[in-house]
Amino acid sequence: MSSTHFGFKKVEETEKAQHVRRVFDSVAPKYDLMNDLMSMGLHRVWKAFTVQVANLHEGAQVLDIAGGTGDLALAFSKKVGKTGRVVHTDINEAMLRTGRDRLLDAGVVLPTLVCDAEKLPFPSNHFDVVSVAFGLRNMTHKAVALAEMNRVLKPGGKLLVLEFSKVAPPLEKVYDWYSFNILPKLGKLVAGDDSSYRYLAESIRMHPGQEELKALMKVNGFGHVDYHNLSGGLVALHVGIKC
Repeated sequence: MSSTHFGFKKVEETEKAQHVRRVFDSVAPKYDLMNDLMSMGLHRVWKAFTVQVANLHEGAQVLDIAGGTGDLALAFSKKVGKTGRVVHTDINEAMLRTGRDRLLDAGVVLPTLVCDAEKLPFPSNHFDVVSVAFGLRNMTHKAVALAEMNRVLKPGGKLLVLEFSKVAPPLEKVYDWYSFNILPKLGKLVAGDDSSYRYLAESIRMHPGQEELKALMKVNGFGHVDYHNLSGGLVALHVGIKC
């Protein structure tokens, strides 16, 4: 059997999704609070920039992959209007349920379904925009997932990948110290779970850097790919246009 990484550990490819599911089952109840604490609120700025770059119009069809607690789906829904549609998906049912409840509390009803980004249950050439925020690094076969995202986009459609990336060299030491010393302790204190947040720090280091991900998107059907470094490369927004 083939193996892959789960953080710094090696696991069987067939087991990675199960390991990731356990992590997000654990963190779902405190996910939004932990995002605010560990990013000092910056995740809201990163996501607002993503919505701006999406440049959605009334009536647009949007697929939000790894949509989790629904903050991007909610923002997108305000842009596409009554004639558009945002489909809110995640592979993790606990995260999706938390997101669905949050959307309903905001008075927004969206199609919400559990699905695997490597096997999207949607027709080809269907969506104007596909987004995946902080989810790609957890996928077992990133190339397969990117090819699927390309398939469901209309020609000329846009993929937005918001993800932790390679931080600028001057920030590396302090970022590593924070990631492996403070972050797990914060997870233990707030969410009662240090191991999941240790996995978060490890998974970021195993994820392709800016240029690697750009190349991976290009070989999986995106004719034009660019990226925007945010907060010194702590996060990058990759934008791919389907050929």
